[in-house]
Amino acid sequence: MTKYKRTLVTAALPYANGPVHIGHLAGCYLPADIYVRYLRSIGHDVKFVCGSDEHGVPITIKAKKENSTPQQVVDKYHKIMGDAFNEFGISFDVYSRTSSKIHHQTASDFFSTLYNKGSFTEQITEQYFDETANQFLADRYITGTCPKCANPNAYGDQCEKCGSTLNATDLINPKSTLSGNKPILKETKNWFLPLDKLQPKIKEYIEQHKDWKANVYGQCRSWIESGDGLQPRAMTRDLDWGVAVPIKGADGKVLYVWFDAPIGYISATKELLPNNWEDYWKKDDSRLIHFIGKDNIVFHCIIFPAMLMEHGEFILADNVPANEFLNLEGDKISTSRNWAVWLHEYLQEFKGQQDVLRYTLCANAPETKDNDFTWKDFQTKNNSELVAIFGNFINRTLVLTHKFYEGKVPIATNYTKEDLLTLEELASAPQKISKAIEQFKFREAITEWMNVARIGNKYLAETEPWKLIKTDEERVKTIMNIALQISCNLAILAEPFLPFTSKKLFGLLNIQPLNWNAALQTSNIHSGHIINKEELLFAKVEDDSIQLQLNKLQQSKLDNAIPATIKEIKVETTFDDFTKMDIRTATIVAAEVVPKTDKLLKLTLDTGIDTRTVVSGIATYYKPQDVIGQKVCLLANLAPRKIKGIESQGMILMAENADGELSFISPTKIQINNGSEVK
Repeated sequence: MTKYKRTLVTAALPYANGPVHIGHLAGCYLPADIYVRYLRSIGHDVKFVCGSDEHGVPITIKAKKENSTPQQVVDKYHKIMGDAFNEFGISFDVYSRTSSKIHHQTASDFFSTLYNKGSFTEQITEQYFDETANQFLADRYITGTCPKCANPNAYGDQCEKCGSTLNATDLINPKSTLSGNKPILKETKNWFLPLDKLQPKIKEYIEQHKDWKANVYGQCRSWIESGDGLQPRAMTRDLDWGVAVPIKGADGKVLYVWFDAPIGYISATKELLPNNWEDYWKKDDSRLIHFIGKDNIVFHCIIFPAMLMEHGEFILADNVPANEFLNLEGDKISTSRNWAVWLHEYLQEFKGQQDVLRYTLCANAPETKDNDFTWKDFQTKNNSELVAIFGNFINRTLVLTHKFYEGKVPIATNYTKEDLLTLEELASAPQKISKAIEQFKFREAITEWMNVARIGNKYLAETEPWKLIKTDEERVKTIMNIALQISCNLAILAEPFLPFTSKKLFGLLNIQPLNWNAALQTSNIHSGHIINKEELLFAKVEDDSIQLQLNKLQQSKLDNAIPATIKEIKVETTFDDFTKMDIRTATIVAAEVVPKTDKLLKLTLDTGIDTRTVVSGIATYYKPQDVIGQKVCLLANLAPRKIKGIESQGMILMAENADGELSFISPTKIQINNGSEVK
């Protein structure tokens, strides 16, 4: 990092169509915040930018669901997310939004620059069009079966199950999310970024970064080298919500969200630093780092760099540390199923305990593979580590200092070999933690930090100052001085991970927060200094609090479960198949039990066209005399078949309840003549 004068850190712009959950935090926002706080603490020039992505199709989908406008949706969730991030301690220098005027202008100018340089190819292609909704369908308005993993709910741009990037035309059995109908292909004009022609430059860029995390480098290589390699990708869409395409002949079109959104990093920096934003984007001694989740790797490592290359004035990302996914209680986080821990709800229900969640998410960060968050582990991390190790050491140190010296830091005199070894371990901790953070190994980093608290506990346990005070007061002064130095260094080193706790501990020690480099010393709190009265850093998380959270998840599971008595919907069929069925209304005019059977009735039906016989297995629930005159729905063109020697000419439609009882499906609201079609 020494060759870089400044660093710009970005965190993926979250869609403003819902609140933030723990999967988002673990994926990129918490790792980015830890990294930025660390850089600030060592005195490095760093800026941390983010903002709401407000032009994605999920926004318009949400607006339709909430019967509101896209602007109302983004205003609502931009505030919810921004407030939650701030309260959780995600220390953005700016949290912007892509609906802002400065962003629209920046994105528009960027597109115009590429257009004027001839970077785009203009193509007339066939795009999916919903005839019922009378509009072209953006990728997220199309779902279908993934051609790679057979997930039946893949989107037109991506399969969230296998992570594959798709084109809408790749989907098997596509359907519109607006009407549920199968869309048609219709010609439209769009502007494409020719990734195929840019592939050599992109490949060279990727090959320069073999030091990237294996999941990032591997996914990029796979995308470039598989099949036919990179393909041209449309940078415009037929939509009415987004940044308007700033050229003639592009009415009714907006910028593709993955062209628009990453430019949000640039516009956010402009908003933060209107006079010198270019220093962070255009100078060779600046470093750009994107923190993202693994589902955004392709867009940040291939498409956005290609855009920047074509523009020609911007630096490219030096690293893109992407985490894998965080699951919840053994199941994939799902916003639609409410299977999530929402940040704004956590902050309400666990007031003042931001750092407990920060610690748990960092300790379980899905850095190399998907990982799992469980509420029991959250409780264990708090009670057995934050309380029992870190909190216990701090509390004992402060209590004993007040008990022995009325809160005044004692002077250290003669150091034993044991003291020197402890101080040596304390002095080596910052480098270990720094190395892990700079390699984006945050789990390792927070483990090394907690090891400092373990060093402190071990030191107190072995020296036993509470016993030694009776026989060797001078020795205890040195012991307690060292314990307080450990406490101070823990406060310094905790700041990137647990900023609220760090601030609280500095307050208890009655000193101003110190920067990271101070932790390289082992004498940061001076003899004679008066510390404040002890106060617990963490409270135990009780079983009832955990059970409350588990109950919420269980309720979500119940709310989304298909009742055991209701069978799942069968394999998807087509409208054409449905139209082959001729369903008519009819009246039962005669009925009798089929001899030598318990379940079958022979029914005579007046269809309005003819009179026909149908054999139906309803005798268990209906006596012959009870069904005469009953209006029914009849599948009239079902091929005849013989049942117990009787030719059955069709099938009446019935519904079955949880107890297996059958009920007629019959028209009741208005007068319907026999032979009327059921559509």
